[in-house]
This record gives sequence, structure tokens and C-alpha cells, in this order.
Amino acid sequence: MRLNAYLARAGVASRRGADELIKAGRVRVNSEPGALNTFVEPGDRVELDGRELAPQRLAYVLLHKPAGVVTTARDPHGRPTVVDLVRHESRVVPVGRLDADSTGALLLTNDGPLAHRLAHPRYEVEKVYEAEVEGEPGGEALRRLREGVELDDGRTAPAGVRRLGPSSLELSLHEGRKHQVKRMLEAVGHPVRRLHRSRYAGLALEGLGPGESRELTGPEVEALRRLVF
Repeated sequence: MRLNAYLARAGVASRRGADELIKAGRVRVNSEPGALNTFVEPGDRVELDGRELAPQRLAYVLLHKPAGVVTTARDPHGRPTVVDLVRHESRVVPVGRLDADSTGALLLTNDGPLAHRLAHPRYEVEKVYEAEVEGEPGGEALRRLREGVELDDGRTAPAGVRRLGPSSLELSLHEGRKHQVKRMLEAVGHPVRRLHRSRYAGLALEGLGPGESRELTGPEVEALRRLVF
């Protein structure tokens, strides 16, 4: 694997942070200075500031994200982060984002290739949201959501939509644009009051209260891999 990915797997930094460590000359591979294009092979010895590193085990964690927590590894404003909630022995990071005021299913992992594919629009990973909105959406609003809504960055793909109550909807999307659900509902005249992601890539939150997390099972990890590999 590429050296920056190895450093990230070892839990010392993000890939971008690992690039800075490599450029600063602090990383050696088999006693030679590491470079940005260095690949680490099985049996290679990798050192940071003279300390030998080893990759952490791959970890996959499902979190029920509560409101008021930001979807980053660290926050310059000192707000609580999803990584603070999970506090895993491995350095896991979130796959994609949920807004600070949104709640629901969030996957965290240190499996970089899987995380990249799950987050990439090409693989159309399903995300299911429950939205409480202003007003009571009628048939025309639901039709527009199902057929695609024109936004400032282009028309959305068709969405699965069903009514949960007079002012609540369930939306199933296979895209991942920034603030997409909120923008879609605002575009049809029903701004979001509360947004909850009930499922992500087939993973649901049964048994998890807000702020609680669990490790994925082996079959769940294999199911994720089948979605994108």
C-alpha cells in the first residue's frame, strides 16, 4: 500500500497529515527516507521519528449520531465530534457527512479503499432519511422529489419517497451531494425542520440509542464490500 495510507492505518495521521510527515523527512522505510510515491510491501519496516509502526486492525463502526455533534475527526471550534463519541482503539474516521443538527446512521472506519468507494457517487450507495418539514407536502411536491429536483448544481436523480405523516416524509437517495435532502425539500417548498438518517448502505440503527455505537459483524462488512467491489 502507499506509504501515506500505511501511516493512516497505523493511526498516526490522516493521509494528508501523513504526506506532511513524509515531506518533513520524519518517515523511513527499511532505513531509507520515505517519499510520497513509496509503496510499503509485506515485511517492510516503517519508522516515524525512529519508532517502528504497525498498521492497526481494520475496524468498522456504526454510530447513531446525535444532534449537536460534528462529523469530523477534530473540530477547531472545540465542538464534540463523532470520533470523540466512538473513542475506538483504531483511528476510525467518518464515511461521508451528516450535518451537525442531523441525526442517524453514520459509518466510521479505517478501511480507506472501502470508505472511498462507499462515498463515491459512482457506486450509488443507498441512504434513507426521515424528514420532518414545514407545511404538508402534497402530491405535486412528492412527484417532483420522485422525478428529480432542479438544484443550483444540477438536477437530482429520482428519489424514493413515501409519506410517514402529514408533515413527515421518508426519502431514499443514491446520491451524496452536500445538504442534498435539505436543498431538495426547500426547492419543493417544504424546508426541513428535523432530519434523521435511518439507514446507510443497508445498515440500520436497531438497538442503538443516540450517541451509541457498535462494531459491524463480519457478514455486514462483506455486504458492504459486495455493494462497491
